[in-house]
Amino acid sequence: MTNRAVLAEALIAQTPWANAQHAPLAGDASNRKYERLTDPDTGKTAVLMDSPPDKMGNVDDFVRVAQYLLSLGLSAPEIYAEDSHYGFLLLEDLGDDLFARVLEQTPEKERELYAAATDVLVDLHNAATLSLPSYDPSLMTELAALSFTKYAQAILGTHDTDARNRFENRFSDILHRETSGSKTVVLRDYHAENLIWLPDRTGVKRVGLLDFQSAMLGHPAYDLVSLLQDVRRYVSPGTEMQMVNRYIAATGMNDHDFRTAYAVLGAQRNLRILGVFARLATEYGKPGYIDLIPATWSHLMRDLEHPALVSVADLVRNALPAPTPENLDRLRQK
Repeated sequence: MTNRAVLAEALIAQTPWANAQHAPLAGDASNRKYERLTDPDTGKTAVLMDSPPDKMGNVDDFVRVAQYLLSLGLSAPEIYAEDSHYGFLLLEDLGDDLFARVLEQTPEKERELYAAATDVLVDLHNAATLSLPSYDPSLMTELAALSFTKYAQAILGTHDTDARNRFENRFSDILHRETSGSKTVVLRDYHAENLIWLPDRTGVKRVGLLDFQSAMLGHPAYDLVSLLQDVRRYVSPGTEMQMVNRYIAATGMNDHDFRTAYAVLGAQRNLRILGVFARLATEYGKPGYIDLIPATWSHLMRDLEHPALVSVADLVRNALPAPTPENLDRLRQK
């Protein structure tokens, strides 16, 4: 038994799941690990999150955001036990019905599920905010530039530093201009593989929320882009259009301003993802993320068609290599 397994058992021993059976659950792109605990007598389950502090930081952020979401009547997992020093949480088990899995089996439910997920964002953005770091233009520009330093660099062996500098200056100006104003809590990884369908609940409670420990304060369009420009699951254009309309109607946001911010933040998010996926593949031995790069590129190219991005569109198209089969093979060979 590893040291972390011993530490986990010490926490579990203090709970009703002391004699539970353990089974591994699929993790995310991080160093966190998850197990499902099943009580052999009652059949009740819980989820153990193992989040090493030296690699993932303190679990207090997860706890704080979870409690905030629960206070709003949203379906974050309840926290049954915690060991913040060693990085363990025992959580409510929301089940296995990820949006992505449900929609693979019943694609006709797409608009029902996405409407519920959009309504969660409406409620979240209408609520009082939590004190969190700001996902501001400076940070967003820095992360978007990973598309140069990690994605282009990995494929080409170098990147155009002059083009990157021009991009950073221009893109920062765009973000300052188009994404200013009041900020809301943004969960930042709000997509079909982090949402659980809970049809036995009602209203917004039907959407189970996962992986929100990196929440920040940002523009309200950000999580809607994350949901609808999902690089892991194709969302039909009709559903995307309908959900943007639904959100604007429910919140009273200025139509033009919101759609502009949506495109700008879509570009920022997809540029960041290009860099992150290339880094995960080449530096962390996770080549499966390369398969998601073409969808990311497709979303990016569509976002760059917006007039607000005219000053960086050609620069990005010329400086970043398209994800051709040859270029993707170069990433796999790293």
